[in-house]
Amino acid sequence: MANSLLPVVALLALLFGASRAADFEVGGDAGWVVPAAGDSGAYNDWASKNRFLVGDSVHFKYKADSVMEVTQEEYDKCGSTHPIFFSNNGDTEVHLDRPGPFYFISGVTGHCERGQKMVVKVIGENEPPPAPPAPPSGAAPAGIGSAGAVAALLPALIVLGV
Repeated sequence: MANSLLPVVALLALLFGASRAADFEVGGDAGWVVPAAGDSGAYNDWASKNRFLVGDSVHFKYKADSVMEVTQEEYDKCGSTHPIFFSNNGDTEVHLDRPGPFYFISGVTGHCERGQKMVVKVIGENEPPPAPPAPPSGAAPAGIGSAGAVAALLPALIVLGV
């Protein structure tokens, strides 16, 4: 009996995965750079499409620049004389160690005003995830999800005699 449950346990582990911290690359391949003209919301658009949990990290790669974690007020005015965190080493990882917003700006004069800033909203362990954005009109329906995947795999489990 125990051996017959092994495929089910392995399958469920694959479907639901183990809970681990994620490392997010800010800006993807381009890294932490001044956004193109007219794209000043690029980093916040990117951040809003990701789900950040306590324990995750954001990784900033840049050249001749810097990254600062600041307060909301400093974020809004694009400047700080005493940031919460500052780095200019070109390869900065920030550990998201608490729920709530993290505010990041470039420390180079004029970069923040041109859109090199981002708010990361971190979800705590017991917080419900934010509602997903509404799909654009005419969009295809979302994927079948975990429950649908289990239902789709049910015939295979029956064949295995589980």
